[in-house]
Amino acid sequence: MTSTLPAAAKTEVKVPAQRTAAPTAGSTGRTNDSSSTSPTPQAPPDRLRDSRLDLILCGLLLVAIMIVQGWNIADYPTLSDDEGTYLAQAWAVQESRGLAHYTYWYDHPPLGWIQLAVLTWIPAQLAPESMTVGSMRVVMLLISAVSAVLVYVLGRRLSLPRWAAGLGMALFGLSPLSVVLQREIFLDNIAVMWTLLAFCLAASPSRHLWHHFGAGIAAAAAVLTKETMLLVLPAVLLTMWRHSHRDTRKFAITGAVTACTLIGISYPLFALLKGELLPGDGHVSLWDGIVYQMSRPGSGFILSEGTGSYGVLQSWLYYDRVLPLGGLAGALLLLVTWRWSVTARALAGPALAVAILAGMALRPGYLPAMYVLQALPFLALVLAGGTASVAHGVLRRWRSATERRPVTWARHVLALALAAAAAAYVVPRWYDGNHTAMTFDANAPYRQAAEWLGTEVDDPADTRVLVDDALWLDLVHEGYEPGLGVIWFYKADLDPAVTKTMPRGWRDLDYVVASPTVRRDAVDLPNVKGAMENSTPVATFGTGEDRIEIRRIDTGGDRTDGTEATDDGDRIRETEAAGGDR
Repeated sequence: MTSTLPAAAKTEVKVPAQRTAAPTAGSTGRTNDSSSTSPTPQAPPDRLRDSRLDLILCGLLLVAIMIVQGWNIADYPTLSDDEGTYLAQAWAVQESRGLAHYTYWYDHPPLGWIQLAVLTWIPAQLAPESMTVGSMRVVMLLISAVSAVLVYVLGRRLSLPRWAAGLGMALFGLSPLSVVLQREIFLDNIAVMWTLLAFCLAASPSRHLWHHFGAGIAAAAAVLTKETMLLVLPAVLLTMWRHSHRDTRKFAITGAVTACTLIGISYPLFALLKGELLPGDGHVSLWDGIVYQMSRPGSGFILSEGTGSYGVLQSWLYYDRVLPLGGLAGALLLLVTWRWSVTARALAGPALAVAILAGMALRPGYLPAMYVLQALPFLALVLAGGTASVAHGVLRRWRSATERRPVTWARHVLALALAAAAAAYVVPRWYDGNHTAMTFDANAPYRQAAEWLGTEVDDPADTRVLVDDALWLDLVHEGYEPGLGVIWFYKADLDPAVTKTMPRGWRDLDYVVASPTVRRDAVDLPNVKGAMENSTPVATFGTGEDRIEIRRIDTGGDRTDGTEATDDGDRIRETEAAGGDR
């Protein structure tokens, strides 16, 4: 039998601020009789803030996580176009330009970058020039801190022993894969925080109905932050089912589902009120956004070498093999030992979340690099739970409830040997990965390109330049016109509000900043491709595939109307293309 119960928990000592573990769903509510071989796990305190040991352990781990994740956060990893897009959309909200810096087309629900706008509002007001991707990554530390604490709280509420809950928190916050991805301004990070809050409320030891309603509200916030969190909602419901009282379970589930649904439908209601729920001439629609997301080209089977999904998997494993593979192994262990392991039943919700997310990753569909973020907390919890089960199996010291014997020295030696082997494997690899994250500067080319465009271009306000969104806000602060002066390169081909200001296509542009993202996607964008092919590098920063080239476009002299490129009359200025909602 496997369980998370420490040996000391089998004594009859009454610990202040502890409560008796509630019967799980489907149990009779009776305590174990003398023939039981799977002890009930020790329940955590009703309020973890009343447990000094929990507070100390959680606090120490939180300090370590914040130091590792915060050190060198602006310089590593390399800035991504997605980060720039979300931050630029948050900037548009702050500046009252609408829900996005270009036409909002329902690619994602807007709650995610609205939260970013709130988090970055104070620094943006105090120092507007600081509203750039590298510097604003610091706000993700707050998200990471809250999520890490919630992982610990959830572990304790799911009856993991204190050391195992701490292990789960450390796995979640200190894995190099977590350090790299949780630093980045991704909607997934914010959605994970709300999802963990939903789990913690669903597993509330007080079983208050309002806690379950709150779980529904938090789940809705997670989905409206990143719609893919819909996948994890069955695991939240399973956790609530197991932790709600039998007499009030129907009310708890109904209240949570109702709260989640009522808040969730605000998104399609918003589109309906704007006349943009269904497709039509002259406007974007929620339906088109959903169709686009559901029909994105697949990246192949994740285990087939040479596919895009396989490359994404290898990128995850490059940073860390322990958490992804160990978490999957832990989930498998919990599934296999379901019938007789208290730990397996206690962690049913996180294990189900891992199973659902792993199953979706195995389908031959589109797999983004940030997808693993949604699984990280649950991989950490099931790996910690699996470790607790193994530790209990090695160290258990009873044959029955009435006949106990001391743990032999051989069991101690075996436990220490397993722990030492695990540490010897994990610590050097995590040290190397986190050392790189804390010391390497991957973003110097971006900073140098932004500085060059800010100092070497004579008239930024009347210059049109194609960039990826990682540089977009930097150039806005340098004086380029948002939207039509500094242009997110996709919009030069895909946004009618921008393309109609370019009657000659790429010839109506002055510069293109060829970052790795621009070079990769230019092949499918005629105007961007034309700008790349008809331009000359005037400055290059970095080397190899990571280099950033600033290329001056050969426009052939004058603009469409025959005036010089510096004449303001040659450009159509439209508020909606410059960042308005429509």
